[in-house]
Amino acid sequence: PFADIQTLTGLLTSCTAEMLAAGLLPAVHSSLESVFSPVLPDYLASAFGAQSLLFPVASQVVTGLILSPLDLIRTRLMVQSSVPRYRSYTGPIDALKQILEHEGGLWGIYFHPHLLLPTLLDCTLRSLVPLTVPALITSYFAISAEHNPLLWTCAELLGTCAGLLVTLPFETVRRRLQVQTRGTAKPLKGCVELRPAPYNGMVDAFWHILTEERSDLPLKHKRHRRRSVSAK
Repeated sequence: PFADIQTLTGLLTSCTAEMLAAGLLPAVHSSLESVFSPVLPDYLASAFGAQSLLFPVASQVVTGLILSPLDLIRTRLMVQSSVPRYRSYTGPIDALKQILEHEGGLWGIYFHPHLLLPTLLDCTLRSLVPLTVPALITSYFAISAEHNPLLWTCAELLGTCAGLLVTLPFETVRRRLQVQTRGTAKPLKGCVELRPAPYNGMVDAFWHILTEERSDLPLKHKRHRRRSVSAK
């Protein structure tokens, strides 16, 4: 039952974040477009495609940054131990209070390098890759939606899969750094195995994941000593 409650709290936080993102994204997009469209030089608009690329990506990044504390709370709630005495948080509000109290307040929850840089990179790739990869594939193979609808659908599917392959490593690094506690907070006891030594940033986390979690390395089994029982 505790594992079910833990999953429900994580799903509730995720649902809340998705609802807020759906309502906030159009407002951020229209605000950025109204503020920066008149002052954006023509050569930058033509180079970056302000109408089709720049503002959608920027609005996704800003929205993701604003809602990044909810993503942090969701990760902590879903990873923490399901055993009641080992749980660090009782719910989303308690998690937010503890993170603000022990991990640097609002500044730490938004602008700590272990949180800010992965958030910006992950949100940028999540919004940029779906907009560019399918278009690159269709333009490279000269596929149009009007003449080849089936090939167009296959190209979009291939672009989506390629985008997932690109974004997955950065999302993994972001989740690993979110699980790490900072400041005076106690280390999180997770329902999955966590690295005992903390990562020192994105590059360090990426390097240790590549070197320590390779599939070609043999699993190390703990050897248990057998106790010999002498017969009387």
